[in-house]
Amino acid sequence: MNRDKLKILVVDDESRMRKLVKDFLVKQDYEVIEAADGAEALEQFYAVKDIALIILDVMMPQIDGWQVCREVRECSKVPVIMLTAKADERDELQGFELGVDEYIAKPFSPKILVARVEALLRRANVLNKDDVIKVGGIEINKAAHMVYIDEEAIELSFKEFELLTYFIENQGIALSREKILNSVWNYDYFGDARTIDTHVKKLRNKLGVKGNYIRTIWGMGYKFEVE
Repeated sequence: MNRDKLKILVVDDESRMRKLVKDFLVKQDYEVIEAADGAEALEQFYAVKDIALIILDVMMPQIDGWQVCREVRECSKVPVIMLTAKADERDELQGFELGVDEYIAKPFSPKILVARVEALLRRANVLNKDDVIKVGGIEINKAAHMVYIDEEAIELSFKEFELLTYFIENQGIALSREKILNSVWNYDYFGDARTIDTHVKKLRNKLGVKGNYIRTIWGMGYKFEVE
């Protein structure tokens, strides 16, 4: 994944648990900041400005995870994953009321934790900050809303731009018309699928020979694939 190292604050009073989590996250190219208790967690949180996500143990001496979360939520929407020894429904409800994003009961699989971290960061749009995407001679500049074919700018409508971006971000994946409509048009679509087919046809024309990257999968939808 192409990104500057995102900083994750791992808060747990057990050093063995911190090391386990840290090792897995570092392997995925995250930078890990550790805190052994709630007070240190808050100190680190205020000192390190760009923390992308917090993994927070509930049971800690003095300041527990709930208090840390409460204080963090007063000034930040940073994603929070709570680690708990007891999978108690009341605890979970309290966590969600405080603005906890995910809840993982110990013992847990570190691979699952990493998958949850990635999913949360995607949801928070932290992993989608690649403003420029390049593939097969097509360049998309999301910030400027521009598309270039072999360095020549082309004019796309707003929906064509969204559609092309969606195809490229899901290249190699067979996409049903329903999935494309839900993702690009943002609503459940119960009419016929000609809306998509019309947009794809126009998009292919504007892409010239690169239009061949958008392949029709008969009876299903489309797949974007660079030869």
